[in-house]
Amino acid sequence: MTQPILTGPSGRSGCIDLFSSPAAAWLLLSCLPKFGVRRRRAVLSATPVLTDFLAMNVASLKALGLPMEVIDPIRSWQRRDQSDPVVAAVFRIWHDCDRLGIGIVSPEEEHYPEALHHIHDAPLVLYTRGDQTLLNRDQIGVVGSRNATRAGLDHARKFAAELGLRNLLVTSGLALGVDGAAHAGALDAGFPTVAVIGCGLDRIYPNQHRRLGERVIEQGLMVSEYPPGTPARAAHFPQRNRIISGLSRGVLVVEAGLKSGSLITARMALEQGREVFAIPGSVHSPVARGCHHLIKQGARLVETVDDILEELGTWWSLQGAVDGSVEASPTAVQQEQDRPGLVGLDSREIAVFEALGYDPLSTDALSSATGLPADQLMQSLLLLELQGLVSSAPGGFQRIA
Repeated sequence: MTQPILTGPSGRSGCIDLFSSPAAAWLLLSCLPKFGVRRRRAVLSATPVLTDFLAMNVASLKALGLPMEVIDPIRSWQRRDQSDPVVAAVFRIWHDCDRLGIGIVSPEEEHYPEALHHIHDAPLVLYTRGDQTLLNRDQIGVVGSRNATRAGLDHARKFAAELGLRNLLVTSGLALGVDGAAHAGALDAGFPTVAVIGCGLDRIYPNQHRRLGERVIEQGLMVSEYPPGTPARAAHFPQRNRIISGLSRGVLVVEAGLKSGSLITARMALEQGREVFAIPGSVHSPVARGCHHLIKQGARLVETVDDILEELGTWWSLQGAVDGSVEASPTAVQQEQDRPGLVGLDSREIAVFEALGYDPLSTDALSSATGLPADQLMQSLLLLELQGLVSSAPGGFQRIA
């Protein structure tokens, strides 16, 4: 049989004998049934490198307490028997990755993130599309509600842009709501971002974020522990979350309900020894309750990116922008100059915007504060809404920029 040729983002090329490939050995481990964390630890008690046990005889494998569902594929691998369904799956995945331009990163390779080596249930392989070198960059996970408010989406975008400016890579899950806004905020400001998804990399999920996912691949990196062809399933997303937190120095929760998946990510971050940050919100907002719960439990209350940097104790907080070690994106610099985004608006709209706060204000109160009649006030509010600077809310209008 002609040996497969692997090219693409992984950087491998040429004719490869999969049965002698270290990366393929890790791929085999990832495909073994009933080979979870407990059994991996049992193997590691007998051998320093997990893949070494693939050369053991049947008696030694049984002595480790491994079931035949694990032993049979290993014996087939040793005999170079591609008729075994698990071995056949390894070859199929390898060929699919070659065909689709998907990289395979095993724990023995330089691009495998050092941070993931130290977490519980570290992925046996990572599938990648994009710039693999980003895996070892300093990262901050940004997560939150799929049903985020306008204010939450705005926070996600602005924090992501500012984190990029401070030389921190934004990592999230490409979900609707806060995740997507965080990726878009980094990309729009000219910075790469990492998206960890819960399906194969040939299927960008959710479909509404297909173009955003393509941008992530073009300008950053998309990662999954699931091989090509794997559909999105509910059980995959908690697993995906442990990778987001595991890659990151800390996790920022922008908005979250009390039963949000973002709280699962925050809990995993704590278990992995990462920092947890939360942005507070209105006491009346259901998507703020998760953040308030985290703050009560000891998460750092965050109002600016400086709060994150202070908690991390990192030296890069302003150094990059000051000493030139990090080149500020022209887009990000322009955003700083334009903040809060009122350039080009008439004085009437500016007056209405400045009268608003971050809690809803009634139109009567706004009319009194600005001296504008109701018709002019409503025109100004409409313009500000179209600009994405204010939003309507129960009780009136509020600032979101």
